[in-house]
Amino acid sequence: MADRAIKTMEDFSEFVGLSRPTVSKYFNDPASVRTKTRNLIEAALKESGFRPNIFAVNLNRRRSNIIGIIIPNSTDPFYMALTRRVELIANASGFLAFILSSDGNPELEERAIETLKSMNVAGAIIAPLGVQSHQKTLLTLAATIPLVFVDSPLDDTSTFVGTNNSQSFQLIIDYLCRSGEPPCYLGMPPVNTNARTRNTAYEEAMRQLAMTPVVLPISEQVDWDFERIGFQETLRWIDSGGFPTKTVLCANDRVAFGAIAAAYQRGIKVGRSADCDLRIAGHDDHPLSRYACPPITTVAQNYNEIGRLATELLFQKIDLDGESPPTSQGQRLLLNAELILRNSA
Repeated sequence: MADRAIKTMEDFSEFVGLSRPTVSKYFNDPASVRTKTRNLIEAALKESGFRPNIFAVNLNRRRSNIIGIIIPNSTDPFYMALTRRVELIANASGFLAFILSSDGNPELEERAIETLKSMNVAGAIIAPLGVQSHQKTLLTLAATIPLVFVDSPLDDTSTFVGTNNSQSFQLIIDYLCRSGEPPCYLGMPPVNTNARTRNTAYEEAMRQLAMTPVVLPISEQVDWDFERIGFQETLRWIDSGGFPTKTVLCANDRVAFGAIAAAYQRGIKVGRSADCDLRIAGHDDHPLSRYACPPITTVAQNYNEIGRLATELLFQKIDLDGESPPTSQGQRLLLNAELILRNSA
């Protein structure tokens, strides 16, 4: 056996001189075998370099050490930073993070949910598509494993970690109203509940300052290409006579990227100085916002903290001993945002 590679559990069982069930029992739970047996297996692992297929091992457990993650867009920096934070914490705690993207597609989201079910994951962190999500499917999943939702909640009772949109919009609208004309609002397509929540947060913040909200109508087509939407909508407003005010607050920085590019194409100078024609602000503090031209005034979401708190909540919900079902009691953690002042507004 030493002369050929040890690739399977059967190969390793023969190498260590133990039965296949005994070896499987060790990999399922090292503490379940006698100390002498455990020491023998661990010495053989070091000598042979054998590593079992972790997914195959986990499928045989009642609950695996895999944490499932479903996100709607794997290229968005927010989700990249979030999943990276979850991965690091999970790995440090002996868990493997398995990431799936729905790519904004409800069918892919459904498939991702079914994949997590088949993998027997210990729990999952999910950024749902919101209005398009398979709510019943997710609620059924939540009845069998611990779930924590991030970015946009599934409903009013699910466990959720995200940004306090009410606070963040109050923060930036207060600044924009004190420093210039009150902002009109260029929203985002209804890709998730954030579209509605941020629209409402804008309107409430404006009314608290005794200002009249001006929500610009945009297409209801579900589309994650925010930059293109911001670009096209801004061109449309400029070409039809201009925005209702000289300040535009965008639902997120990606919409603001498109708006700034459109203004540049039409010769509209964006910025907060006296010689500028238009102010444009965003939300989220996208990693590239500081490098836009001009750099974007925005409010920063705490990506790392959202990831940390979501993972800690999930671990609290996971019953590592398998003695009780996952809790259905929802907790909601809303993080305040920070105002980031740059040259665009």
